[in-house]
Amino acid sequence: MNVTPEHNARMAKMTFSSVYPHYITKVEKKGRTVAELHQVIAWLTGFDENKIQALIDEKVTFETFFEQAKLHPNAHLIKGMICGYKIEEIENPLTQKVRYLDKLVDELAAGRKMEKILRE
Repeated sequence: MNVTPEHNARMAKMTFSSVYPHYITKVEKKGRTVAELHQVIAWLTGFDENKIQALIDEKVTFETFFEQAKLHPNAHLIKGMICGYKIEEIENPLTQKVRYLDKLVDELAAGRKMEKILRE
C-alpha cells in the first residue's frame, strides 16, 4: 500500500487531541490503564504527563507534537503492520512517527508486556 502525499498532509494536520480519546478507549477496553498509555507515549516522545496534557489542551497537530518530541533511540525497532502499512517502509518521517505511536497503542491494547512494548 502506497502512502500518498495527501495522506501524509492529512496526518500532519490531524490534532493529537482528536486521536488521544480513541487511544484511551482502545486500551481501557482491553483492561489497560491511562497510566500505561502515558508510559508508552513518554517512552516514544520523552513527554511527561504535564506535557502530554499541555499538548492536548493546545490542540497541537501531529506535526507540532513530533517536532517537540525527542524520539526514543530505539523507536526504529518498532516494526510490523499498522493500518495496512509496513511501518519500516513508510518513507515520510512524520507519518512513520505517527504510525509508531499507533503501533505502540495497539501492542498495549493487545496485552503485550510493557518490556516488549518499550523495546527493552
